[in-house]
Amino acid sequence: MSEFVAGERVLYFEESGPKDAPAILLIAPGGMKSTISFWQSTPWNPIEQLATDYRVIAMDQRNAGSSRAPVTANDGWHTYTQDQIDLLDHLQVDKFHVAGMCIGGPYALGLIEAAPDRVLSATLFQTIGRDNNQDEFYAMFDDWAGPLASERDASPEAWQSFRENMYGGDKVFFNLDADFLDQFTTPLLVLMGDDVYHPQSSSRLVAERAKNVEFIEDWKHGVAREAAMSQCQEFLEKYS
Repeated sequence: MSEFVAGERVLYFEESGPKDAPAILLIAPGGMKSTISFWQSTPWNPIEQLATDYRVIAMDQRNAGSSRAPVTANDGWHTYTQDQIDLLDHLQVDKFHVAGMCIGGPYALGLIEAAPDRVLSATLFQTIGRDNNQDEFYAMFDDWAGPLASERDASPEAWQSFRENMYGGDKVFFNLDADFLDQFTTPLLVLMGDDVYHPQSSSRLVAERAKNVEFIEDWKHGVAREAAMSQCQEFLEKYS
């Protein structure tokens, strides 16, 4: 359990596994409340699965859990990407795998865009995406921002700008559009979502457009869960 402190920004993270093993950054579900603890309630916990063979780095995103940072009108997806890269730089990690669930899907794609030569592979567990659900994401943002508003020195206009930077516009993954998927060859493992926040259409779009992708539709229960866990392990081993 550690903190990376840079000015007013404090990023809480936890490391598991051998320091000399291939590194994997885990970006948890939970939307704007993305924290390490959410992994405990997912179909399986990748921290427990991977810590034997990988240097597992899990983090609370800014202003969630034990991480905190100022709020400004310019905040958006790029702000979180920079947090993630700065944490990896702090830990002296050059090349790494990334696995993200829910909001972690666009975050993982954002890391590929920002640092394509550093990302060994990306695993997307039920990525979020746009599919007639923008109001739900605005509501999710408001639910997270409401309790924080009195704790952060930011104007209502700054909060509104931040909200639009995250979930306004028309990009299918909110931070990136589908055309981006045609432009890279980073290996991807995609585990399909199937609800209003994680629509099938977003997972299928990645599977259809990306050049180097493995796709799993059924992965949450029983025999399918065990098979998906094995495929995830094999996928990481292939690209480590």
